[in-house]
Amino acid sequence: MSRATRPGTKPPAPHAADSHDLIRVHGARVNNLKDVSVELPKRRLTVFTGVSGSGKSSLVFGTIAAESQRLINETYSAFLQGFMPTLARPEVDVLEGLTTAIIVDQQRMGADPRSTVGTATDANAMLRILFSRLGKPYIGPPTAFAFNVPKRTASGSMTVDKGKGERITVRKAVYHGGMCARCEGRGTVSDIDLTQLYDATKSLDEGALTIPGFTMDGWYGRIFRGCGFFDPDKPIRRFTKKELHDLLHKEPTKIKVDGINLTYEGLIPKIQKSMLSKDIDSLQPHIRAFVERATTFTGCPDCGGTRLAAEARSSKIKRINIADACAMEIRDLAEWVRGLDEPTVAPLLGKLLHTLDSFVEIGLGYLSLERPAGTLSGGEAQRVKMIRHLGSPLTDTTYVFDEPTIGLHPHDIRRMNELLLRLRDKGNTVLVVEHKPETIAIADHVVDLGPGAGTAGGTICFEGTYEGLRAGGTLTGRHLDDRAALKEKVRTPTGRLPIRGATRNNLQGVDVDVPLGVLCVVTGVAGSGKSSLIHGSVPASEGVVSVDQAPIRGSRRSNPATYTGLLDPIRKAFAKANGVKPALFSSNSEGACPTCNGVGVVYTDLGIMATAETTCEDCEGKRFETSVLEYRLGGRDISEVLAMPVAEAREFFAEGEARIPAAHRILTRLADVGLGYLGLGQPLTTLSGGERQRLKLATHMGEKGGVYVLDEPTTGLHLADVEQLLGLLDRLVDSGKSVIVIEHHQAVMAHADWIIDLGPGAGNDGGRIVFEGTPADLVADGSTLTGSTWGRTSGADGALGDTGRRPGAGGRCPGLRPRGTARSTSSSARLRTGRSWGSARIRNGDRSARHPAGARPSPSGDSSSPARAPTPPSRGGSARRRPSRARPVPRTCA
Repeated sequence: MSRATRPGTKPPAPHAADSHDLIRVHGARVNNLKDVSVELPKRRLTVFTGVSGSGKSSLVFGTIAAESQRLINETYSAFLQGFMPTLARPEVDVLEGLTTAIIVDQQRMGADPRSTVGTATDANAMLRILFSRLGKPYIGPPTAFAFNVPKRTASGSMTVDKGKGERITVRKAVYHGGMCARCEGRGTVSDIDLTQLYDATKSLDEGALTIPGFTMDGWYGRIFRGCGFFDPDKPIRRFTKKELHDLLHKEPTKIKVDGINLTYEGLIPKIQKSMLSKDIDSLQPHIRAFVERATTFTGCPDCGGTRLAAEARSSKIKRINIADACAMEIRDLAEWVRGLDEPTVAPLLGKLLHTLDSFVEIGLGYLSLERPAGTLSGGEAQRVKMIRHLGSPLTDTTYVFDEPTIGLHPHDIRRMNELLLRLRDKGNTVLVVEHKPETIAIADHVVDLGPGAGTAGGTICFEGTYEGLRAGGTLTGRHLDDRAALKEKVRTPTGRLPIRGATRNNLQGVDVDVPLGVLCVVTGVAGSGKSSLIHGSVPASEGVVSVDQAPIRGSRRSNPATYTGLLDPIRKAFAKANGVKPALFSSNSEGACPTCNGVGVVYTDLGIMATAETTCEDCEGKRFETSVLEYRLGGRDISEVLAMPVAEAREFFAEGEARIPAAHRILTRLADVGLGYLGLGQPLTTLSGGERQRLKLATHMGEKGGVYVLDEPTTGLHLADVEQLLGLLDRLVDSGKSVIVIEHHQAVMAHADWIIDLGPGAGNDGGRIVFEGTPADLVADGSTLTGSTWGRTSGADGALGDTGRRPGAGGRCPGLRPRGTARSTSSSARLRTGRSWGSARIRNGDRSARHPAGARPSPSGDSSSPARAPTPPSRGGSARRRPSRARPVPRTCA
């Protein structure tokens, strides 16, 4: 026993380092924050909550994490800082007690065709080393198994001096690579529809080309006219075989046009380089539409979609090649690696196995290493980023998470909570921006921002314990105990959308009828096949409006007015009222201030220091020339209109001289999704994730269609914001539309007219319909994973029960305020559309078929390994919390 721990000895004297137990923020003014001051305990789990746009991300990411990263960058030399992004100091008076910040956000991973789950986590690199050491036959170093590296050969004379006077001449060198030569490591090949490239009845000068950007007015016109390979005045249908080949397929050739050296290249290789080689989501909308219309992607016939050359696929370990290993579900691959016993690569096997087990532990065991990174949802991408941190020996690090429960089934949220607590228990500070009550409940410290959004937010409404938040009168506190009341009456479908034999991804020949004219919710654990079923089976044709999870893209020039198309009718109205051109009223065109180019601010490059941003002195931040601001509509100039919030602009354009029906309709949709406070000219870069999600939703609601498909529309939304979303969905259905929602949020599920539940597990254990029916039937049945989890969290114990009653301890349901007592729908309730829908249908045979191996799901079990023995359900709903040291005094807004 050491002297410090012997009985009777004096405790050690206080040390100066012991006083640094808090992260202190004083006077934060980033975005809408209003001189926010807060003290956060270190080595604790702190959850930041509040309505969307209240300032959570501005405080956590824009202030604390941003300053931590900036200070770390300043420790490097000026030379190294030149290769790093220049970060400005956040607008804050005091920031003390910061530690190294690691940000795990919900941004989707790069969608490069060659980026996969394996390459993003280094698991693929470890597999390549493993096969280069143990694979038979031996084909070369690790690069021989890399689909990103082409095989190259070189010949010539080269002398090598080994130091003993020996000189060896090498006439041929081989650089090993595993890339498939046909698809260049993409796994797919593209087939271009020539009829979408040109109108054969026209000549080039008559505008035969229909490719975006390929007009005869610019450089392409000069090249086509001056190349001499064909007559630009002759219709394409009269081209000879050679002329058509030169137009479409000719290799890059140097030409001279009007004394200028240029390069001519056929249309198809030009399109492949400029469009098909890029992430399709990063293309401009009109170019993306052309690519989707003109190209068809199919699996590479040479490599079978594996991306690898035949030589790389020939080397095997225990009859498994690297392509087979990458195609396995990660949980199966982990078992295969566990069966390898080779002392020479034991450290490598241990590291690889730890990485694979982390996937399973975090609920991603159903993925495969070959899964393209761009196809991961925001929640999946965030969890993949967590992999490298789970086994890290670092302590006293600040981990910053942005809604880590996004995309998670309620069954999986408990496992995510355990991971957050594990990071905390290792001595780290964990900061989480979150809306889910299940995650708020495990916090050691809670900071609630509000009380509203935008200019109505930016203040600390509450700071203290979870129990204090529940007892407080803040908007978040009032919603924590709300439960999702089931609808008393469901709508009757007006038709059906039959899906037969769906086999996309992990779907196992699914047959289902999706009801139309109602609110249909598709649910199931992550990886069960929800998106594969709906996006793969509902035709993306005219009349179908699909709103996916992809984030909206926008620069500092983009704002709600430009993104929604609102600015177009406003510009035309200004032009008509003043007798001038509409282009004058665009800050990106003729009317832009020449000093700041229509941005409103001037950026000064200071080398390795952060770029200085100052308000433009000429336009005073209004972005337009002074002469343009003299033109008015309804007594307002264009800069004053763009400074209006949505609610004010909606009234402004409703009547009088400024009446613009098209603008009023767009503004009404923005107000319907709760964005009435948003400024029309507010840069998109300042919007929160929830605000962007609702802005995107409001924009798509303006598209004409009879069927709306929404993929997790509650992403980034506070519990109070979900009420407005449900109201919008109701208005869509009541207007005769069909709404299909892929969602886990229990408030949306409770509001549904019909639920389709997929499962029973994820990956190969999913892909089947396990339940169809009303929400009441799902809760009453309680045999599926969704139904049983919902029943436990609502305190229903598998039955509907008294839905108007507040739940007891551990019975909180993340939903809405009670809308009245819902009745239990009996088995005789039916939805009719010319045939009997039935009140509910349990699919795939008997009850044991709903869960693999006949095991009922455990509330804390692993959905990727459903056969695990069930454990008794935990009614507590949250993990035990350690007492916080130096916890600030709770406070609430007035």
